Amino acid sequence: MTARQLLLVNLFTDLAPAMAVALRPPHPEAAERMLHEGPEVSLGTALTQEMVCRAVATTVGATLGWLAARFTGRATRARTVALVALVGAQLGQTLVAGGRSRSIAISSLGSMAALAAVVQTPVVSQFFGCTPLGPIAWGIALSAAAAATVSSLFLPPLIARVHAAVPERRPAASPS
Repeated sequence: MTARQLLLVNLFTDLAPAMAVALRPPHPEAAERMLHEGPEVSLGTALTQEMVCRAVATTVGATLGWLAARFTGRATRARTVALVALVGAQLGQTLVAGGRSRSIAISSLGSMAALAAVVQTPVVSQFFGCTPLGPIAWGIALSAAAAATVSSLFLPPLIARVHAAVPERRPAASPS
């Protein structure tokens, strides 16, 4: 991905959807649980595991999109499909995490529509190192994003099992 494409990812996944998530009040039971466990627990291992799950799911979606698109077309097209799959995977996970929040749904779908406009507008698309996509490429990108979103639902228990199976590394004692 180019620097401009990374800026697009941040623009479409961090601006409106992240603001919608940040501004919504927490569910009462979640707020109560967080108050009891304290910031060390809420922002420690639980947050790290959530980030790992999202990163793995997003990587899987972008990689699947790129591989399928590269197998069926040019490198520029594959990079664009991977970009759309990556943003779509992140937005899909935001939708899943947001539950029934109308503001999160609107901001996520609006961000995806804005990305589609950038990708499909020839001069703008070229500025960002992309190429307009046809229906097959859009199908690949959206399918990869959907697969990543669905996989994010099944990854937490799998990653927890892997984490439990891997022995914890402790720093070596320094000789005195």
